[in-house]
Amino acid sequence: MSNTNFTAVPSESLHSELSGRSSVLLLREKIIAIRNTLRPGQQQMADWQSGPLAISAVPGAGKSTGMAAAAAIAIARQYERSSFRSHLVVVTFTRSAAANIKAKIRKFLRDDLSLPQMGFFVYTLHGLALNIASRHSDLSGLQLENITLITPTQSHRFIRTAVEQWIVNNPGVYLRLLEGHQFDGEETERLRRQSVLRTEVLPELANTVIHEAKSSGISQELLREWSKQTTDEYAILNVAAGLYEQYQNLMRSRDFIDYDDMILAALRVLENDSARRIEQNQVFAVFEDEAQDSSPLQTQLLEILASDGGDGGDNSSVLTPNSPLPITPYPQRGPHLPHSPLNLVRVGDPNQAINSTFTPADPIYFRQFCEECDRIKRLATMDQAGRSTRIIIEAANFALKWINNQSLAAANNKQQTPVNRQVPFRLQTIRPVEVGDPQTNANPAPVGRGLELYTPRDIHQTVELLSQRVIELFGEDPTKNSAAILVRENRQGRWLAEALTLMCKEHNIILYDVGERDRRSHVPQEILALLQFCDRPHSPDYLKAALEALVQRQLIPTQDLNALASLPEEFLYPGPLAAPQSETVQKAARLCRSLLRARLELPLYQLISFLALTLNYDQAELATADKLAERVNQQIAGNSSMGGMLSALSEIVSSERFEPVETEDSEERYTRRGQLTIITMHKAKGLDWDYVFLPFLHENLIPGRFWVPPQSQFLGDFTLSEVARAQIRAALHGESTIPDVTQAWEQAKHLKISEEYRLLYVAMTRAKRLVWMSAAQKAPFTWSKPDNLQEQAPCPVFPALKRQFPECVMNLAAMTKQA
Repeated sequence: MSNTNFTAVPSESLHSELSGRSSVLLLREKIIAIRNTLRPGQQQMADWQSGPLAISAVPGAGKSTGMAAAAAIAIARQYERSSFRSHLVVVTFTRSAAANIKAKIRKFLRDDLSLPQMGFFVYTLHGLALNIASRHSDLSGLQLENITLITPTQSHRFIRTAVEQWIVNNPGVYLRLLEGHQFDGEETERLRRQSVLRTEVLPELANTVIHEAKSSGISQELLREWSKQTTDEYAILNVAAGLYEQYQNLMRSRDFIDYDDMILAALRVLENDSARRIEQNQVFAVFEDEAQDSSPLQTQLLEILASDGGDGGDNSSVLTPNSPLPITPYPQRGPHLPHSPLNLVRVGDPNQAINSTFTPADPIYFRQFCEECDRIKRLATMDQAGRSTRIIIEAANFALKWINNQSLAAANNKQQTPVNRQVPFRLQTIRPVEVGDPQTNANPAPVGRGLELYTPRDIHQTVELLSQRVIELFGEDPTKNSAAILVRENRQGRWLAEALTLMCKEHNIILYDVGERDRRSHVPQEILALLQFCDRPHSPDYLKAALEALVQRQLIPTQDLNALASLPEEFLYPGPLAAPQSETVQKAARLCRSLLRARLELPLYQLISFLALTLNYDQAELATADKLAERVNQQIAGNSSMGGMLSALSEIVSSERFEPVETEDSEERYTRRGQLTIITMHKAKGLDWDYVFLPFLHENLIPGRFWVPPQSQFLGDFTLSEVARAQIRAALHGESTIPDVTQAWEQAKHLKISEEYRLLYVAMTRAKRLVWMSAAQKAPFTWSKPDNLQEQAPCPVFPALKRQFPECVMNLAAMTKQA
């Protein structure tokens, strides 16, 4: 019996086909199993298969876990389709966050899906940009072997030099700034104003505008065009354009780049049709975390990369290696989003946007992306959070609504028409998780009342009450709990660390001051101190600085360093008639002599690495020292000398934010059990503890006041830098007119107040079981003088919390009697 329509299939092929089908079915079952462990908002992310998707998430909602699960599922679906030619790109804000999400994706692929741990890359935004630029160096203009990456502050010599050159080239405009509102021609006042302009006002303006303009692709020419639309007497944007131009010329002449140049270089690559198709064809989608912290160019880079390789849009304009990218104010894709081939998932929380007043990050772009996605039903909300106990969630929700209502009331009083993105917060309520949620101990039971509100008489009683509560919470076994004190500025942290040291020692509680331990420039500072000593060992100042570094690293015992440094020769090489040295002095002298011997025996390029080993650096510090050595050796190439090395190091220490190399456990160091961590509110974002203490909640810091330094008030009741920032953002946001000075200053104030309130919201939502809040009646006006106490008004939301949660207001009189 035969059938001409039947084709025999070899048993091996049939077995292979059946095996393939069963593998696909098994993989689908595993995908469903992961999905079933997720919350509703996370499930929407896991269900993504193509197109744009915005995820607006509340604090503690599990953004990184949801994104890792969604990424693993997206990769698994590529296996379903037998599509292995492209990969997923995951982008996040910091290196530690990148390491964290990479580990989670690998775990899902390995343990839950039984797949190879590949098919994806995790980058920071700047890491992604550098990767693209370095692969196409002919297009990007970046020759990595010749360039030097710097992170300048306003005191950097390039900024200072740009200011001086601008003054030489624009004497008339400079004279107008010197005159200010009024000037009687008195010589002493003229000299004072010159100093303020040269060292404070113009460097600050340059630093602010350079970052704002470069991160938005704004050229000097466009700044000048915008300046013509304003009516301010100083033509602030025109001044800023000139400073920007001088800075760029200096950077080009020395082959230096900054982080914004990395993004611009990657975009220059993607201007090329062939390179763009190559990059796009390697990527099937882009997932972005912390999207509220993106700048315009970063957003544009991700959108181009996430677009279909066959449709790159109109990229006909040609960029030179140092030209900013001409862009259209965001959103470019808004009207076309429903038909866009954009495979982009952006996850963020607009209510945790806390970087926009000192970086070019601007939450408006993520808000707009959410609005566009909402119009096409591609917006998901992750509003269930299991981190905090219910009373903390209620307090955070109340604070958000109260602050928004206050902002709307203020806008109405000024007869302004408020829109959603003008209020500090997106209306997004945190909800506890549902029964049966997979998170262990989700929405834990509160400790005590869960929310405790104190009004001490002064900052000293604040420390007493805080110490008492810490002792109670840590109890007999401190290793069971984690706690942190969140401060608004590092000076508060230093004062608290000193005040709490004795208590922590007595009760075996580890005190970890992040501001002290993680100073960005401590590696360059310590290396510089030792090198200066090696270069001039007979200098008492350099010897003392080196000894202080060795004491700080606990390499020699604490002792009277002034006595040792006063007579360097006698200390280092005591003669036969010198008094016998104690054992501690001998130990210090031996270590110093070993440094001098290394200076003579080792080549110059090995000195920094040797000193890092001598200082007993840990893994992260050694990596940072290697990065520093590479940077310095590159900078002095062709003129290798101790003088050149010291000059390069001194410049880095005095005027750059030298970024340390982060290890994967950097965040774990801050949240260890048995440890009381002192950390700024900004740095605490993304972390959580069982107990969080928020002392010193005063109006002069949160929301703070826009303060014009007295020395620069001759220019007016505003600062040039903040007015320029507000004018640039107004133009970028597509507003019909660029605001004048008064309007721009008001907008800058609103931006500052909104961000400070969001910072408080972030701080409150770091706590799992207890948030302890206080506003002392007396506190310093400035924490540079903590002993100068005066009456201080509390942060406005603090009395509102006391009225809303009267049961959480602590009775200090009763507590004093019990004590």
